[in-house]
Amino acid sequence: MHFGATLRLLRVDAGVSLRALAQKIGVSSAYLSRVENGHDQAPTPDRLIAIARALDLPPTLLIDLAQRVSPFVARYLEDVPSASFLFLEIARRKLNAAQLARVHAFLDAEFPAWGAASAPAVPRLHELLTPERVILKLSCSYLGDAIDLAATRLAGAAPGLHATTLAAEIRERERESPTGVGHGVAVPHALVPELEPVAALVTLARPLHVPTPDDLPLQVLLVIVGGGRAPLEMLARAARLATPGTVAELCQATTPEAALARVRHVESEFG
Repeated sequence: MHFGATLRLLRVDAGVSLRALAQKIGVSSAYLSRVENGHDQAPTPDRLIAIARALDLPPTLLIDLAQRVSPFVARYLEDVPSASFLFLEIARRKLNAAQLARVHAFLDAEFPAWGAASAPAVPRLHELLTPERVILKLSCSYLGDAIDLAATRLAGAAPGLHATTLAAEIRERERESPTGVGHGVAVPHALVPELEPVAALVTLARPLHVPTPDDLPLQVLLVIVGGGRAPLEMLARAARLATPGTVAELCQATTPEAALARVRHVESEFG
């Protein structure tokens, strides 16, 4: 995943200018631009926390996306040395992804994260998808063709939505700022606050050579429509699909159910 492109996607959809975000976190707009364009590394955990709060996102989600978990954890262990015993117990028991998800659910229930105490749960990506909205090995020459087909499937899931209008809104958002997040993944979307979110997953038979943050052609599209609860968090979670292994498995899937299982697996790994 290209962190800078993901950050730009989230910032644009939050309606925050580059200069405004830079001022909020105490850095120059030139520095933040370099981060978004991949010329500088992801910010430190402290700055990531400031960015998350400015965008109303869970701080740990941005830290995870930036792969800054280790320094974040190291600093926490310096402040609370006794926490190392809990990590050791988890390692000693060799908890798997499903068991860690249960631990994570307990922590969320007993000790809500910052900003989550009164907020309703944000739906998982696999909850936004159905087999009917998973399109595998689509042959197309233009990104607009894939968006049009996804919009047709999505319009059928949301009463009152018209496929042509929906496709036009998604394409307009894509023109405003491309939604590629790296490793062949893009997240075209139209945020409609009053609409509960739905999504369509598209894998391509042949990679599409369009401008991307890491110059890798597009292979997977996760098209999201709606808003409801915490739409930016859904987009951030979608960026987790942008890894070589996940993209390869999604593109190799021969049934919608297999593709959905991979999405669920990715989400179970992160909790």
